Amino acid sequence: MSELPVVLAISGASGAIYGKEIFDRLAETGRKLHLVITPTAEQIIKDELDIGMEYFRREGVVRHDNSRFDSPIASGSYPTAGMIIAPCSMGCLGRIAAGVSSDLVGRAADVHLKEGRGLALVPRETPLSAIHIENMLRLKRAGAVILPAMPAFYGKPQSVIDLVQTVTGRVFDNLGININSGPRYKGNV
Repeated sequence: MSELPVVLAISGASGAIYGKEIFDRLAETGRKLHLVITPTAEQIIKDELDIGMEYFRREGVVRHDNSRFDSPIASGSYPTAGMIIAPCSMGCLGRIAAGVSSDLVGRAADVHLKEGRGLALVPRETPLSAIHIENMLRLKRAGAVILPAMPAFYGKPQSVIDLVQTVTGRVFDNLGININSGPRYKGNV
C-alpha cells in the first residue's frame, strides 16, 4: 500500500463519538492505522457509546499501549500521513503544548510537531478558560490544526452522526486525507 499510515489517538474527554467516527472512516479505507486509546478514554467509550475495546480490532489497525514508548509512532524516522487526537482533553492538549511527553500520545504528537507533519486536535470542552485558549494558540503557532468539536448546521443535519461528520470531515480535509465525510457548504449559486 503506497499511502502512509495515519495515527489516531482517542483521549479521555467526552465526545468519544468523534474518535469512533474517525476510526470507522479510516478503517473503511484499508489504510494502515495506528491507534492509541488512553485508559480514561476506554472508560468514556464504554459509558458514552456502549462498546468495548474489541470494536477497535480490525485488519490494518495496530493498537498501541499508551504507556509504551517503543512504538514506531514515537520516532520521527517513522513516516506517517499525520496524527489526529479526537476527542482531545484539555489535559492532553496542555501537556502537548508544554512539550511534556509523559505518554505515547504526547510523544507521538511531539514527533508530528517537530517533524512538521500534520497534527489535528479536536478539543471537546466548554467553556474555555484563558489557559485552554493560550495552550491552543501555542499549539497553533507550533503548526497544529486546532479543530474544536463545533458542528456546522448548513447541511440541515438530521441526526447526531450528521453533526459529528461535519467536524470529522474538516479533520480529514485539514490533514489532506481524501475521505468524503459530511456535507459541504455549497452557497447560494
